[in-house]
Amino acid sequence: MTNHVQLDPVAHRDLRIDIRHAPSLGDDVMVAPTFPEEFRDLQPHYPVVFRVDGDRVQPLALLGLQQGSNLFLDASGWGAHHVPLAIARQPFLIGMSGGSSTIHIDLDHPRARSGEGEPLFLAHGGIAPHLQRIQEILLRLQAGIAALPDFVAALQSHALLEPFTLDIRLDDGQPHRLSGFHIIDEARLRALDGAAIAALHTGGHLEPIYMAIASMSRFRDLIDRMNRRHVRA
Repeated sequence: MTNHVQLDPVAHRDLRIDIRHAPSLGDDVMVAPTFPEEFRDLQPHYPVVFRVDGDRVQPLALLGLQQGSNLFLDASGWGAHHVPLAIARQPFLIGMSGGSSTIHIDLDHPRARSGEGEPLFLAHGGIAPHLQRIQEILLRLQAGIAALPDFVAALQSHALLEPFTLDIRLDDGQPHRLSGFHIIDEARLRALDGAAIAALHTGGHLEPIYMAIASMSRFRDLIDRMNRRHVRA
């Protein structure tokens, strides 16, 4: 259940947000939605893949190799320097009020219900540092979501997405298959002529495409993390 309300400095002046990372706080997820401008921050840590549903394409940061499993979560918190913004912004979201964008909060989210953590407002008025950071994250998310359709259209116009299946055998002998996602078709990209490459560059799409390709090297890390988790289990 969710309980989205507009953030109010009076009604929510004593509210605190739990900024730890743990399964109980909603972090044990396999994927996090993302957008091209974030790919550079993501690629040192996570594979960037795509979920394709008809004409709808959603880039995703891959956090695990099976549903409900985030391999970056451990007893010490989150095991990467960059937390995907779609997770870092929780429990906040962008809402609309009177035709303008406003900050909303899900009061039923476990981060808002724990009763501990970072304040949103200063004791004598004003915005606390955590809320300042949330504002920056939400603005970046809003801009990224707005730019996503043009990026997707560019990928589709050049047929640059291909289905992807990963078959692995863990160190304990257990087989595992990851499927249902797409990745950048590198062969198709290399076959594009100079005009098409120039158009992708001019549109600002070429860099995130290469960032997504570079992120494929992080699959080895995901497999290693899964092996370590199976050993501990």
